[in-house]
Amino acid sequence: MTQELIDLRNSILQGNYTDALVIVDELEGMSKQAILRNIESYLKILLIHLIKNKIEQGLTNSWMASIRNSIREIQKINLKENKRSYYVNEDEWENLIQEEVIEDAIADASLEIMNGKYTRSQLSKILDRKEIITKAITFLSLTYTYSAKELPAIMDDYLNDCK
Repeated sequence: MTQELIDLRNSILQGNYTDALVIVDELEGMSKQAILRNIESYLKILLIHLIKNKIEQGLTNSWMASIRNSIREIQKINLKENKRSYYVNEDEWENLIQEEVIEDAIADASLEIMNGKYTRSQLSKILDRKEIITKAITFLSLTYTYSAKELPAIMDDYLNDCK
């Protein structure tokens, strides 16, 4: 990014505003990609714990904290600076999960569930992906409805139902 800023400065100083705007667009794209990667990281953590909850039929306090924290962080990161729009819209989560995150979450969860009892392939076969994705989307939808202040209490209510 440093080189892009140098190029941007030089383009502006030279009066080459077309090139400067192209560089600004590149920087915006790089920033959005970094934000999406960050969201995907928290989304993977969320999915891992939802998978563990489903397979092990329980929810530890640590898992609850990880789920709650993941949702809160996604809420913070997903809201754009204008506080009115999002990087990932509510109707885009299912595709993002299926295309970018679920397989990595299954692989990582397989290492943790019952001390690695299942391989990634075995876990993949027994896991109801649709159910996990639906639960994740339910939690993610709360981020559009409740404020950052309200969300932890709402999440606690939902998570207590998962125990």
